[in-house]
Amino acid sequence: MTPPGKSPVRVGVFGLLGSGNLGNDGSLEAVLGYLRARHPEAVVDALCGGPEAVTSRYGIPATRLHWNRGEYRTASRAAAIAAKGLGKLVDVFRTAAWVRRHDVVIVPGMGVLEATLPLRPWGFPYSLFLLCASGRLFGTRVALVSVGADAISERPTRALVRWSARLATYRSYRDGLSRGAMRAMGVDTARDEVYPDLAFALPTPVASATPGLVCVGVMDFHGGNDDRARAEEIYRRYLDGTIRFVRALVEEGRPVRLLTGDECDASVVAAILDAVDTPLVTAAEPASLADLMKEMAAADTVVAVRYHNLICALKTGTPVLALSYAAKSDALMDRMGLAEYCHPAREVDADRLLGQFRALEKRSAELRQTLAERNLAAARCLEDQFTALTEAVFPATAHPNTNTNAHTHTNAHASRETP
Repeated sequence: MTPPGKSPVRVGVFGLLGSGNLGNDGSLEAVLGYLRARHPEAVVDALCGGPEAVTSRYGIPATRLHWNRGEYRTASRAAAIAAKGLGKLVDVFRTAAWVRRHDVVIVPGMGVLEATLPLRPWGFPYSLFLLCASGRLFGTRVALVSVGADAISERPTRALVRWSARLATYRSYRDGLSRGAMRAMGVDTARDEVYPDLAFALPTPVASATPGLVCVGVMDFHGGNDDRARAEEIYRRYLDGTIRFVRALVEEGRPVRLLTGDECDASVVAAILDAVDTPLVTAAEPASLADLMKEMAAADTVVAVRYHNLICALKTGTPVLALSYAAKSDALMDRMGLAEYCHPAREVDADRLLGQFRALEKRSAELRQTLAERNLAAARCLEDQFTALTEAVFPATAHPNTNTNAHTHTNAHASRETP
């Protein structure tokens, strides 16, 4: 409860939230849970990609991230190009006005400091820079919480990401790889900590098992920023390899459940269902990470591409084989004790994938025990993360005359990845 005469803390959440990506929304859900538990007096709203969805699902006011509603559509005509340019100018003032109304702004998880998927500098990196610069200008504490980062080769994107990180009040990363990448890009990370992904703070659903079921998480995957020249080749190889893998499982009589992590993945599901036309292959329509976890908790084994699909499987203790498209997936699997069960998403070899899958299933009982232990450790680490966040950026607990990016709460779990 807010003390008499004192205004409640005003907290904003920021990002590509409500835009159809279940991983991003799961990170938001984890932060809202933290705010409800530790700062119930806070007045919360969002600046995000899908404000209608965020308000409907989470019950908080939300403002559209971009003035230009066609921001993420390709602009070829002069009018569309002009609208994009005008939108960039208008967003300077819109973002600044929104930030100024808050005491704290939280960027909940997500890969906001990376470009492992196709990304233009004047899209989200520009928006993040406006946020962090506005926070510094108006004295609003901006917290990048358990975010992902990676080395960025494109100079404009790298510069925007680097300055965003430097201007933030508080930074923590979801793996050591991310912290190392920011250090390599010129950010002082000496006071920054490493904690698990925020999705590990979500509740774990209970689901009834379906004997023999294999969940296959798919992705509309065309490579990353540096793969634009061969994007279609990468996509065809990924899709063809996945279809061959699913067909091999079906020939053994195994039921297969196709899962997505973003609205754009529906085309991949349709292609697989068309190529492997059998009642043994079905598709789910998850609306949240909780839905994804329920599906995966019912499976014997999971094979997945998207980062948060992997997290959902790991969180439920289901053995998972990663089709890895970035170093963050390899780091996650290593942290959770499944480092040897990674397969390159850019070079899917169905025969080798099937061999890795069989090896994974042989160790299922052992790996489930390992995952149970790692999940307990991850949950403890995230409790420490939330304590550190409260101490660093919330006005009632901030320490005067200190660098607010210094994490005043240290412990045996902070600054290293889950054992």
